[in-house]
Amino acid sequence: MLFKTVIEVPISHVGTEPIETEHLLLRRFVESDAKDIFNNWASDPEVTKHLSWKTHKNIRTTKKVLNNWLKLYKNPDFYQWAITVKGTESPVGCINIHTAHIKSCGEVGYCLSRKYWNKGIMTESLKAVIDFGFNRIGFERIQAYHKIDNVASGRVMEKAGMVQEGILRKYGEGSDGSLYDCVMYSITK
Repeated sequence: MLFKTVIEVPISHVGTEPIETEHLLLRRFVESDAKDIFNNWASDPEVTKHLSWKTHKNIRTTKKVLNNWLKLYKNPDFYQWAITVKGTESPVGCINIHTAHIKSCGEVGYCLSRKYWNKGIMTESLKAVIDFGFNRIGFERIQAYHKIDNVASGRVMEKAGMVQEGILRKYGEGSDGSLYDCVMYSITK
C-alpha cells in the first residue's frame, strides 16, 4: 500500500506590514484617507465596473468601509494596503491578500485610480504582495482572477509572473447579484 506524505505548510500571519518598492510604499490605511479613497477610485464607475462592490455614491459609504478595515487591522490574518507613490501620502489604489480555499493558498484583489492606469503601479504592487505572501506569510500558491472582459487586469497578472489557468464559469458575482465568468491566474512558490 502506498502512503502519501503530507507536508505541513507553515503559515505565519503577520498582519499588514508596510512594503516598500522602488517607486511605491504600500501601507495601512488611516482614517484621513477616506477622501482620497472616494475621489481617487471608489466613486469612479469606470474603476468599479469590474469589481464585486458598487460604486460609492457618497463619502459616508467610503468611511464605513474604511472604518471596517481599520478595525480588522487588529487581526494578524488581515492584509489590506493603501498604494502610495513615494513622495506622496495620498493613496492611489488598494491591494489585499487573504487565505483562499486552503490555508496555504492566498488570493489577491486590487483596484487603482484611473489616473494611474498604464504606469506599472499595479504590476509593481502585485509583485510586492506576491513576494510578501510567499516570504512573510508562507503561502505556497497565490491566485487572482478577473472578470473575463477585464483584459488589462490579466496583463497585470501576467507581468507579475502569474500564469493563466483557465476560465471559471459564473464564478464572480457583480454588485447587482449577477454572475459572470472569470479568468484565473496563479503563481506558486
